[in-house]
Amino acid sequence: MPLQHVEIAALNEVEKAIIRQAGFTVHYPKGHVIFAAGDPADRVYLVESGWVKIYRLNADGRRVTVGSIRSPGELMGLAEALWGGERTCFAGAISNVSLVVLRKNKFEELMGAHPFLAIKVAKLLGVRMREAEQIIHEMVCWQAPGRLALTLLKMGERCGVETKNGIKLGVQLTHEELANMVGTSRQTVTTLLNTFKQEKSIVYEGRTISIVNPDKLARWIM
Repeated sequence: MPLQHVEIAALNEVEKAIIRQAGFTVHYPKGHVIFAAGDPADRVYLVESGWVKIYRLNADGRRVTVGSIRSPGELMGLAEALWGGERTCFAGAISNVSLVVLRKNKFEELMGAHPFLAIKVAKLLGVRMREAEQIIHEMVCWQAPGRLALTLLKMGERCGVETKNGIKLGVQLTHEELANMVGTSRQTVTTLLNTFKQEKSIVYEGRTISIVNPDKLARWIM
């Protein structure tokens, strides 16, 4: 099955400049919880640098990643802030991050003053809804090897860096974090990564993964 890539409706430089002027910048270290379930959904965030994962906690307290990793140039916390009420998810920094923070009322004023920004937000929410539907399909229909292979390929597209040894993933994740993203156990992820490595689809040292043969890796997607 070919890789189905969903293009993220990232903000352009004009849109980012508007948000920067209306907000304030904060910096958080890796591992910091930016917002938590139950917090008031009264802010919108622009990721300036670093990566953030969106997750929930299951009944056993295990983190389950929902949605994609938020990358530089992306907005996060949108849907809940526009809807109002409380957060239902957590946002955690998986690297050192810099964010522009915007109060909900100020963000709504900006969309009213700049209709093109409101259109971009609507497109972004549409893209994320389709992405969520695709993730549900993958969880229901695909086995763990295909889900992990697709996750690695998506990360290569979104945060990969071309090197002489292949596409190096710009974000370093533990096997437990990868397991939370694909809905399986840490042991299964470790076994699958070793399998991918043995067939020379990927290479990895510690938490650094490089995709050396994307076509071979994509054969697992079924």
